[in-house]
Amino acid sequence: MDIIDIRRDAVLMQGEFPAELKTAFNGMERQGNPWQSNEGRFRWANGLDVPTVEENPDFDVLYWTGCAVSYDPRAQLTARALVKVMRASGVNFAVLGERENCTGDVARRAGNEALFQEMAAVNVETLNEVKPKRIVVTCPHCYHNIGQEYGQFGGDYEVIHHTELIEELIRDGRLPETARMDRMSNVTFHDPCYLGRHNDVVDAPRHALDAAGVSLVEMPRHGKNSFCCGAGGAQFWKEEEHGVKAVSVERYEEAKATGADTVAVGCPFCLQMFETARLTVTDGPVVKDVVELIAERLPAPVGD
Repeated sequence: MDIIDIRRDAVLMQGEFPAELKTAFNGMERQGNPWQSNEGRFRWANGLDVPTVEENPDFDVLYWTGCAVSYDPRAQLTARALVKVMRASGVNFAVLGERENCTGDVARRAGNEALFQEMAAVNVETLNEVKPKRIVVTCPHCYHNIGQEYGQFGGDYEVIHHTELIEELIRDGRLPETARMDRMSNVTFHDPCYLGRHNDVVDAPRHALDAAGVSLVEMPRHGKNSFCCGAGGAQFWKEEEHGVKAVSVERYEEAKATGADTVAVGCPFCLQMFETARLTVTDGPVVKDVVELIAERLPAPVGD
């Protein structure tokens, strides 16, 4: 919190912050997303017939997709995989579609508290209107914002990460047996900072992978002591300060050193950071979200 307070003073009182962040701030203010995109937020679901809250008002789970799913093609594969898993498991879900907005995470981490509070208030109003019983997210930053910070603005919600939902579906026997893989021992899991370190969710992703037939090879730094991918604290939206090597490369090389063929993740920003690091590290592991590893074992829906 001390770092965030220092950033708040720099941004709001001194008007001093990296120039690259101005783009993200402007996008959040004007287009409702740090990508500064005017494209619809719901394009990721084209061809999937994903129900909105208007089309399915009696939903049990609201899938809050987040900006990455809306504007990053790689993250969209994670969302589509989760939809496939939820459908195969009989989950009664819905999304906000075009009514969804950025949670404001970038603004708060970068010190633009005024912008964060403005966005949080709008989102709380929307969520309180639709009254979700539970909210599932694929982004740990959305997980933290909605579950841990929106209470300050009148939003009290049960928020779960998608790996927690998968763990639950497996435990309740709702996930088809076809999702189980042949036992694999060449997968390592990277704990996102805002999932493990900040919210103590370290077992669910591992239980989900184990139940799906994966024997994990752990990196030396894992769980609550995991090493950052390099995207946190609004770093994703600015150039990284020069050092010996990029943080993402350092972490990706740790994954490679385990001998794993695949590094599993549970965050769209970790996913993108490692995909970028993979371009500079030869013979590194494939990067996939946990839900992708499970969804690819399920049969394609009829009509696909």
